[in-house]
Amino acid sequence: MTRNVLRAGALALALSLAASAGPAPAAAASAAAVPTGPTVKIDNFVFGPSALTVSVGTTVTWINQDDIPHTVAAADKSFKSKVLDSNERFSFTFTRPGEYGYFCSLHPHMVGKVIVKPG
Repeated sequence: MTRNVLRAGALALALSLAASAGPAPAAAASAAAVPTGPTVKIDNFVFGPSALTVSVGTTVTWINQDDIPHTVAAADKSFKSKVLDSNERFSFTFTRPGEYGYFCSLHPHMVGKVIVKPG
């Protein structure tokens, strides 16, 4: 009987914690996984498109569709992703006009650029 009481108490605690934690991480991740701005696909050791022109305030999302890991790193160090495995994404919002060259730090021959125009 003591075990049943302990199990019931543990179950009640787990349910209480889950309820107070809000939505499950998977639900939150799936909602955030849909890019709302332009995307750059990483595939076959290439960023595509290799050059992208956007306005200030635009969020660009890179999606690794390759079967090996890659990164997205700005030449001026203004942004850098973690290592992206297959189907992982990285997003960055450009807040200033300019030309932002970037590369994969694991495969430096992979390069691209984002040209940011004023509003």
